[in-house]
Amino acid sequence: MKIGILGLGLIGGSLGYDLRSQGHHILGISRRESTCQRAIALGSVNEASVNMSLLATAEVVFICTPIGLIVPQFKQLIEHLSAATIVTDVGSVKAPIVQAISPLWQNFIGGHPMAGTADSGIEAAQRDLFLGRPYVLTPDTTTPTTAISVLEEIVRSLGANIYYCQPEQHDRAVSWISHLPVMVSASLIAACMDETDLEVLQLAQNLASSGFRDTSRVGGGNPELGVMMAQYNRQALLGSLQEYRHNLDELINLIEQENWKALETKLQSTQQARPDFVE
Repeated sequence: MKIGILGLGLIGGSLGYDLRSQGHHILGISRRESTCQRAIALGSVNEASVNMSLLATAEVVFICTPIGLIVPQFKQLIEHLSAATIVTDVGSVKAPIVQAISPLWQNFIGGHPMAGTADSGIEAAQRDLFLGRPYVLTPDTTTPTTAISVLEEIVRSLGANIYYCQPEQHDRAVSWISHLPVMVSASLIAACMDETDLEVLQLAQNLASSGFRDTSRVGGGNPELGVMMAQYNRQALLGSLQEYRHNLDELINLIEQENWKALETKLQSTQQARPDFVE
């Protein structure tokens, strides 16, 4: 099968590795000629170009650009595709993308692989990135079943675990477990940097270990991605942040009141709940 990948960064490059290893012919598109040549040299794609016309023969196209570019890039792409081409994206927000593209393309299926690293670019791409990871698909009632079946087969071949849901459900869910953690983690780093005693700040930086590393990791990631999460999933993220603030206020009150028993009960509850989210 000829599969197109528009955007040769971490996700696009990783898709290329895995799909090409299965015998698919991979056509890559990037804004930079240097990225195209690097993707070919690394073996992520068979062919690559800065010109979208390369995707004219693709049977399936994955749009792997940053969230804010998905819809504009799609509108440029469609003039090069046949009506039978299946198009999907990998954006971490689904509702605004599906609402914009579905009326324009019958064979569009929103998608979101829950996989990645803090790094970006074609050099960050890796094999088996999606193995064992959740992969959300958001077809609607008008999406042809044949298109769903084709994309499902491709996603399963990556070793990913498929979940189907409505775009709005997806956005609310990821606001809790993906977008909120980025903002919380960034706030943690910012709060630490607000320490006014430079000796204490330096000591804290020297002592920081696994606990700080784990809780600060996503807050130290790609700023552009964090802004786009907030911009395109604004309402759901605001709701999550407000609920998080409510929980922080509750903890502050318990500590101010020296209500250690209630604090212990709260921490026991979170200890018991965590395995439901993380194996």
